[in-house]
Amino acid sequence: MVTSNNSLHLGRTSPARLWTWWEQLLRRERRLAVYGGLLLALVVPMLLAWGLDERTLRGANVWIKPIKFALSIALLAFTTAWFIGHLPTRHRDGPAVRRIAWLLIGSGSFEFLYILLQAALGQASHYNVGDLWHGAMYTLMGLGALLLTATQPMLAWQLWRHPDPQQAPAHRLAMLLGLWLSFVLGAGAGILLGDRQPPDAAAGLPLLGWALGGGDLRPAHFLGLHAEQLLPLAALWLRDRRAVIGLATAYSLAFLALLLWGLG
Repeated sequence: MVTSNNSLHLGRTSPARLWTWWEQLLRRERRLAVYGGLLLALVVPMLLAWGLDERTLRGANVWIKPIKFALSIALLAFTTAWFIGHLPTRHRDGPAVRRIAWLLIGSGSFEFLYILLQAALGQASHYNVGDLWHGAMYTLMGLGALLLTATQPMLAWQLWRHPDPQQAPAHRLAMLLGLWLSFVLGAGAGILLGDRQPPDAAAGLPLLGWALGGGDLRPAHFLGLHAEQLLPLAALWLRDRRAVIGLATAYSLAFLALLLWGLG
């Protein structure tokens, strides 16, 4: 397990522990921490709207999609901010980190605000290409999603060039692999998903809407995107780099199985 002050401590959650975690996040990368916090704050009025608004699109309430995207982008912002904390102080304030932070904020905001607008209008944001405006916006959403995930290998490059000497080697490897896999697997499944509309949410899991009978790429997309969180968390209990490589290989195979299931 990582033993430095930059460690991710797991255990009983308490208000004091959450506040300490938030203070650390602000010290690591204030822009991304505040951005993620704002997205979480916006979830509250959207939850209220979900309870009051009965409109649906393809079997799901219109507010579910912007809520899920707000949570996903907030998690990405928090994870990126946390990992930036492993860089030396002088590099945290450098131009490379500024580019990563503002690219994430800009592309994430574009994605979320368009999805939010379409939800308020009761219209689809994804696969809505019936006219020039919506077709262009859907294309731009695809580009925005690619740029959003591209921030992760950009960060991995900085972390590889400027290693944290206090970070356990196995955890550092899991972090780097997780960042790259989030881009390669998450963006790869996202590109396939962009041309393949999933089944209606009414026939799938509650809230997530994933189809249980196959033919849905969203589970693979989800697993790919969250490699950067799941691999480093699992590696907190691993001390050997070979074990981390084995874990990353198993993770990739699980992704491939879900991908084939989704294409079926």
